[in-house]
Amino acid sequence: MEDRDTFLKEFRGETLGTVSAQSSPDEIFQNQTIRPILKLQNDLFIAVFLNYVNKNKPDFYSYSVEKKLQTIENSIQKDIKFRNSLKGIVMALFTVDEYNTYIQNSSDLNKRMMNLLIDRLKNQVQLFEVESN
Repeated sequence: MEDRDTFLKEFRGETLGTVSAQSSPDEIFQNQTIRPILKLQNDLFIAVFLNYVNKNKPDFYSYSVEKKLQTIENSIQKDIKFRNSLKGIVMALFTVDEYNTYIQNSSDLNKRMMNLLIDRLKNQVQLFEVESN
């Protein structure tokens, strides 16, 4: 188990964002765990989202940028099955200790996780300009 945890931490890379003595436990978890995983899994999240819109939002590519941004947000916030699959992509790269921390406050950490992912996808909306199969 320790080998897996060591591998995951090295594989994910450094803390992203700042962690200080004033940081809340959720903020520390966000910057030490969630952000590095989101960065590492970015290409997969883009592919997963493209697959989602190809299957569920056939007119997505004709939407205005504003409507695309709203669709990104609504898809993640309102489609529970889709949101759960995205959470699974993140949680699969938790160490056992991180998972134990996560389950202590999963509701707030899920909100942070999904908001960060929404922001990440919105910031890359230009990648969703042309249909790619």
